[in-house]
Amino acid sequence: GGFANLVGGLASWPVAWVKPLVDGFTTKIPSPHQRLRVLVYPCGLDVSSRSLRFLADRLREHQRRIGSRWRRLPAGRQALLTVAHLRNGTTYAQLAAGFRIGTSTVYRSIREAADLLATLAPTLDEAVRAASTKAYVLLDGTLLPIDRIAADRPFCSGKHKRHGMNVQVLTDPFGRLLWASPALPGAVHDVRAAREHGIIDALEEAGIDCWADKGRQGHPQNLATPPQAEVLNHPHHSPR
Repeated sequence: GGFANLVGGLASWPVAWVKPLVDGFTTKIPSPHQRLRVLVYPCGLDVSSRSLRFLADRLREHQRRIGSRWRRLPAGRQALLTVAHLRNGTTYAQLAAGFRIGTSTVYRSIREAADLLATLAPTLDEAVRAASTKAYVLLDGTLLPIDRIAADRPFCSGKHKRHGMNVQVLTDPFGRLLWASPALPGAVHDVRAAREHGIIDALEEAGIDCWADKGRQGHPQNLATPPQAEVLNHPHHSPR
């Protein structure tokens, strides 16, 4: 009875305005037809509290440095807001309702924290110095999905069949991140992206061995790729 009525009521709401939110309150989201009161529930993040405290401390230092005396969100809440967006992809509208602030405040808070994190990221030279203590490093590329229209061909990845930004990543042998490159349009191939960022030259000059996927075969000696037989015999490989 009651549960069926609840489910039926939810199903009758305009889908575009029923949002999963991230705190312990109820709130209203404006609809073209009415103002709906929706439920807000707690949501987990697989991020350590140490990482959250690190970002909150950096935000406090930044706010003291620029002389910011009052914020709609304290540094700890701003850090949580940012992590929720970066880690879970929670939208601005969802975060605005969950934190009970405006979407413009959400945007400014996330933009400020993201810019601050960018200034703390290591440069390629710093990453190469850290990599020199490792047996070897791993190089791979990833596509960060974005919303784009079909006309934006430079951002369309033929490999992934979607729009995005190409980011090159260096890790240690255990997969721990050493460096992430600035983003390039998704149509840029991984080999070209690595050259444009100077990754291959930097590793070769430092004499660091690097492993990459088979898409980079035929490149400098310090850039090793799996033999074709090894790829075909891999237990996760399914011949087509």
